Amino acid sequence: MTSDGKRVTIAAIAREAGVSVPTVSRVLNGRTDVAPHTRELVERLLKQHGYRRRASRQQTGKAGLIDLVFNDLDSPWALELIRGVEDVAQAAGVGTVVSAVHRRSAATRQWLQNLRARACDGVIFVTSELTGTVHAELHRLNIPVVVVDPAGGADLEVPTIGATNWAGGRSATEHLTSLGHRRIGLVAGPRHLLCSRARLDGYRAAVEAAGGDLEDALVRPGDFRYESGFAGGVALLDLPKPPTAIFASSDTMALGVYEAARRRGLRVPDDLSVVGFDDLPESRWASPPMTTVRQPLPEMGALAARTALRLAQGQPIDTPRVELATELVVRDSTTRPGSAGGFGR
Repeated sequence: MTSDGKRVTIAAIAREAGVSVPTVSRVLNGRTDVAPHTRELVERLLKQHGYRRRASRQQTGKAGLIDLVFNDLDSPWALELIRGVEDVAQAAGVGTVVSAVHRRSAATRQWLQNLRARACDGVIFVTSELTGTVHAELHRLNIPVVVVDPAGGADLEVPTIGATNWAGGRSATEHLTSLGHRRIGLVAGPRHLLCSRARLDGYRAAVEAAGGDLEDALVRPGDFRYESGFAGGVALLDLPKPPTAIFASSDTMALGVYEAARRRGLRVPDDLSVVGFDDLPESRWASPPMTTVRQPLPEMGALAARTALRLAQGQPIDTPRVELATELVVRDSTTRPGSAGGFGR
């Protein structure tokens, strides 16, 4: 225990010993791959601070669990991530608890209270900003944490899993410029998310490289939901000189753009080319099937789960920052501009 009565954490022991958290975990787990003098130092500090390990699932009699925490659960994007986490958890004999905190501090406090009452092998936060208070409490409980699509970038002291969003945004836009489009609209994602800003930067890089228009009016805000895609599509199509193509930063928003075009009497792709991002199942069954950037969501969830379980077992991870590759998937929602006589061309 510390002087103020709080339970000492593995991270605190690691800092005092000048070693990594996985090294302390290996000592606790009796691993042999630790230098003798390092083991002696860590064991002395553990004894000095009266460190007690969090009870294992065998000791508590509770099933091991992974907590998967979203801000919201109203998107098929979330279901794809859950599927990846579930595959790994089931194979490991571990359960999954899915929570939504809706960016409310009260909901976060309630989630933490519930977490303290059960055995948990690890926590996965999705598109969240891990606050110092929550991070400190998870350290105190000796629960490893992984963040998928971090809101704030690489300043987090936890492993992060993401996708190559900049490259994905660029490849989506380059596909449109390769077809001859120069006036390309964008319905962007939430500005506070790193993934949204990266897709926006990739879009701008591709438009600039092709000598296209980079007017502020061609970029409209969105929140990854259908309604914002529809609103952004309407605003873009109502411009005095509308774009010939629109890149939406999520498939769900791209479907909103489809509807905006339909209500303007326009056909996709003959009058307006549309590209999405994610490659959700809905994009394949859209009419027409949607050209999109595949984000490997199940693989991201699976890797996050494997990382959390490795940390819970005191095993090292290969790297704290992982970005899985995105891939352009060309279907039927894009074509050359002017193929049907031209709208706004």
